[in-house]
This record gives sequence, C-alpha cells and structure tokens, in this order.
Amino acid sequence: MKIVQVKIKNFRSYASEIKVDFDNLTAFVGKNDIGKSTILEALDIFFDGGVIKIDKNDINKECEKNGNNEIQISVIFDNYPQELILDTLNPTNLKEEYLLNQDGKLEIIKKYPNAAKAKVFLRAYHPTNSKCANLHHLKINELKKIIQEEHIECENFTKSAELRKAIWRHYSNNLELQEIEIELNKEDTKNIWEQLEKKLPYYALFQCDRTNNDGDSEIQNPLKTAVAQIFKDEVISNELQVIAKKVIEKLQEVTNLTLEKLKDMNSEIVQTLNPKIPTVEQLKWADVFKNVSIEGDENIPINKRGSGVKRMILLNFFRAEAERQKNNNEKSNIIYAIEEPETSQHQYYQRLLMQSLKKLSKKEGIQIILTTHSPNVIKQLQFEDIRVIKNSQDNIKEIVKLEKHVLPIPSLNEINYLAFDEADEEYHNELYGYIDLQNLYKKYIQGKPTQKYIKININGELEEKNYEKTTCIRHQIHHPENTHNKKFTFEELQQSIKDMRDFIQANKENQQ
Repeated sequence: MKIVQVKIKNFRSYASEIKVDFDNLTAFVGKNDIGKSTILEALDIFFDGGVIKIDKNDINKECEKNGNNEIQISVIFDNYPQELILDTLNPTNLKEEYLLNQDGKLEIIKKYPNAAKAKVFLRAYHPTNSKCANLHHLKINELKKIIQEEHIECENFTKSAELRKAIWRHYSNNLELQEIEIELNKEDTKNIWEQLEKKLPYYALFQCDRTNNDGDSEIQNPLKTAVAQIFKDEVISNELQVIAKKVIEKLQEVTNLTLEKLKDMNSEIVQTLNPKIPTVEQLKWADVFKNVSIEGDENIPINKRGSGVKRMILLNFFRAEAERQKNNNEKSNIIYAIEEPETSQHQYYQRLLMQSLKKLSKKEGIQIILTTHSPNVIKQLQFEDIRVIKNSQDNIKEIVKLEKHVLPIPSLNEINYLAFDEADEEYHNELYGYIDLQNLYKKYIQGKPTQKYIKININGELEEKNYEKTTCIRHQIHHPENTHNKKFTFEELQQSIKDMRDFIQANKENQQ
C-alpha cells in the first residue's frame, strides 16, 4: 500500500484541514517550527508506531477555544490489496464492496475526540438508497431476508459478500452513490478494519536526537524496525500462526483438565472460573525481541552513544537495507520517515545516505519521507520530491509542491527562493546567465527604463553608461571593487529576480 495523500485537521499548528500529496520520496522543507515534524508525527500516531503518543496538548488551541476538540488524521492509499476476506473464508474486494472513495482510492480516517482513543472510518463512494444502504452492518440472516422479500436472484446464500453484491446488483440503476463515512469501530463492521489494519504499511519514524533517555532507544535503534518488518513477512507470519495454534491447544487442554479436577473438589467454584487464553491475532511476537539493540564493547546501548555515532549507525542501516532489498528482490510494505537525516553528519555521509534512500524509494512497497534544512540533501532531490511548508498572508498553513521552476536544471538557489522567499546574488547570476545563454538578453531589456552606471575601464578610466536595473545589479555583483555606484537594495534584488523569472516563464517557447 502506498500513501498518496494525507489530511490533517485540528492537530497542533494545523487548525484547518491541510492536504499533503506524497510520492515515493517526499521531503518537507521550511522554516523552524513551521510544522514539518508535525506531519511525520501525525503519521506515527495514525499507524500506532509507538514513538509518539497523542495527548490533549496536540489539539489546536484555536480550535479548542471554539469548542472543537476532535483531531482528525486521514490517509489515502493506492496499491491497496485487491482481495480481502471481510467475512469468514469469503474473499472479496474493496471496489465491489463500495469501500473506496470517489477517486477509487482507499481513504482511512481516524478521529481522536479529546485526543483519546481513535474512532476509525472509511470515506466511501457508497450506496445511500435506503433499500440497499448500510449492508455491511447487517448479519447474514438479515441479508437473506432482504433477498427473499425482494425476490432477488442470488446463487450463493452462504456468503455475506455474495448476498450484498446480489442486492446492490438488483438496485444498480438506483444506488444513489454518495461519499459517506462508514464507521469501522462498530461490532458489525470492525472485521473490515481488522482485515485492513493487517495490510497497512509498517511505519518507522527516526527522529532527531532531542533526548537521551533509556526509553528513547526505539527512536534511533534500527533493529527494532527490522524486527517489526521481519514479522510482517507472510511466510514467517503463517509459520508463527501454526506454532501459536498448537500452543493454545495445549494450554486449553491443560486448563480443561485442571478445571475437571477442580470440579471433583468444588463444582461451584468451577462455574465461576473461565480460562483466559489470547487468540492468535492477539499475540505480539515482536515483543519477544523488544530488547534487541546494537551495543559497544562495554555494553553501552546505542541511545547512550554520541549523536554522530547514532546517526552513523542509522545511515548504514539504510545503506544495508538498500543493498538487501536489491539482492533479495523483496517486496516490502514499509514507510521510513526520517527527521533531518543530515543531523551530526559530514556532507560526504549525507550524500551516501541520500543515495541509499533514493535507491530504497524506487523499490516496490517502500516510501521515504524526510524533513531537512540541508542544502546538500536538497541538491540531491528532484523538484517534484519537495514540499514547502509556509504560512500564507492570512497565517494559514500552505504546503506547496515545487513544480513551477523556471530553470531546466535543479538549482538550490531556486529551491531556496521558492521555499523561503530568499533572493540572493547567486540566484540572480543564474537567472541572468540563463537569459544571456538563450540569446534573450536584448528582448529582456527592451522597453525597460535605464539608469546611470559608472563603469571602470581596463585602463582605469571612469565611463558613464546607461543600463536597465537588472544589468546594473549584475555588474555590481561581479565588480564589488567598483564603489562609484550606489549599492542596490535587497528589495531591488528581489524585484530583479522576480522580473527575470517572469520573463523566462513567459518566453519558454523561445528557449533552446
């Protein structure tokens, strides 16, 4: 399953619903405290990752003042399972069950009233005709009753999915399809969620080194992620189920014999006792290996090592994963979310890490999510990988996908301009040089007002020239030794950059 979009509402700084599009590799950039890590942590809460625990402080303060205490985190998936068993031994699919949204995607909504336990919903393009609505809430006998009363043809009366399909087929010309929310916490529909939850990707969040407590080892310990991923393997899962069933059968046998013996001594007590044995689904195999870690020669755990060492181990975990996935040709179902991968790492190691993460992101079933402040990380990304988080003029969060670049090559200066509204001299040079290279300089200056510029000739003599503003700025950047002209202002530099960007956009058809 692959995330294609995430919606967050009333969570920390995100008051109004914000929508974020995701690709195989998605990097969030923006100023400090703008909400980059919030998105990664919201996903950790959604996937029950265990690192981040939701609490009342996560409710947006403005929403709370207005009486809205419900946090919403929604994830829309593509590449969802084509077949699910919603009823006992009865394979069906989400499309035929009208459990996909109007775009044909799987949309799971989790609502946290007062930041408490989640209520789970599906947004589904679903029948609302009262004669064929809410069929997932009906038991098999209730479905049979509809079939009989309405004289609906159905070949198989033993499977609920077949009964539902027959009813919907009967009303196919009058389904009254609408997008609605189907709650999955109810007794009649919780099996849908149980089956879907098994298929969700494993979400692994690796945070910055903010604390150094013993309990934080799971944040930086990649072996815990490896354990969880290993237990997601279908072959291993099936083998463990066989073992678990045998153990449960033996436990049941011992329990029954014990109660039989007890009955001989006191039958009244036996009637008040019931064996409590977990089901196969309730067993948490990963907990058996919860203490796995990487330690040094003196048994120093990873979370007690220096920041550089911790991140170095993490870096090489991703390098190893990239190599292992390539050699084993595995089809994983995992999301790696990494906060500021550049932390405590030399530029060379940052490049190695990004190479590994890009390789991983190209594997089927793997997505990479990053936050970063590093120019070196950004340089290795494509424009379509980047999401810029900023506040609009109304102080409302905006998440912008960088697709409107004007230069044909990845430019860190352009990303900084789009992401942070930073207009520097280096970017001015790039734009000016590009216009000149495309033989568009004369067209660019045509009709623009000029101003006086004092030039220093090779022989040292001063010469008065007339140039338009962009050329004056360009000359001042290239000849800082010439102090005979008034220095351009930052606002003038910004305006010149904007003018060149607008010109390049408008003249793309004339570019070579």
